[in-house]
Amino acid sequence: MKIEEYLKSLPENIVSGEDVQLPEKSFREIFNFLNLGEDDIFYHLGCGDGKGIELALREYNVKKAVGIDSNADKIKQAKKSLSQNNLSAELICEDIQNSNISDATVILFWFTNQEIINNMMTKFEKLQPDTKIITIWGPLPDCLPQKVEFPYIINQIPFKKANSLQEQVLAVFGVKCIDFVTAWEFAERYTKAISSKIENDRFLTIIQTLVIWINARNLGVSCGEKIPESIKTYINIMKTHFNIDFEHLLK
Repeated sequence: MKIEEYLKSLPENIVSGEDVQLPEKSFREIFNFLNLGEDDIFYHLGCGDGKGIELALREYNVKKAVGIDSNADKIKQAKKSLSQNNLSAELICEDIQNSNISDATVILFWFTNQEIINNMMTKFEKLQPDTKIITIWGPLPDCLPQKVEFPYIINQIPFKKANSLQEQVLAVFGVKCIDFVTAWEFAERYTKAISSKIENDRFLTIIQTLVIWINARNLGVSCGEKIPESIKTYINIMKTHFNIDFEHLLK
């Protein structure tokens, strides 16, 4: 089974991140990285159960917090939780593509659907200067990050455009080329950020490591000409023990 086929076999809401709830530790890492504070108007696009909104209000004392999600049950859950904790926020059930986000100073945006991302770029580019948009894993399309603490990436208005995908990738990783160690380190950071049960996530880390390194190789930004033995070993493990094939991705 090719890796693409394996990913397609997973529930869409898991692949898209729709049902992935960030743990509180990750929200704190994000908010500390942003220097979120009392002067900020914070928007969480795809707010889920509202834990990020709640934390932004309770611990970071933001001026205003707005959570938007198209799932009515999640918005209902978020409203209930905020009410129980005597916190006030705007919680809106709608498609973020139709939302007014013009007063935001900080936006948390974690979506993988390319159509949604492209549509939101038009909105983002109209935001007030210095507005920060934090993404997870990847920067916004064609943009150089303003600051990176992987897997968290700050994109700031006005966007600075990348001259190439290679330039963007190397800016995110902060290296001149990507080797196995870098790929593993960054894959592990991502795994830890999105999961509260780290001990069960080695499988995900291996997959992400292979994806990072192979993409880097195909872009011409991996270190050296040869395939590292560690990469060969993990490709073989995935194929032999899990029937997941990566070899066809090596151009």
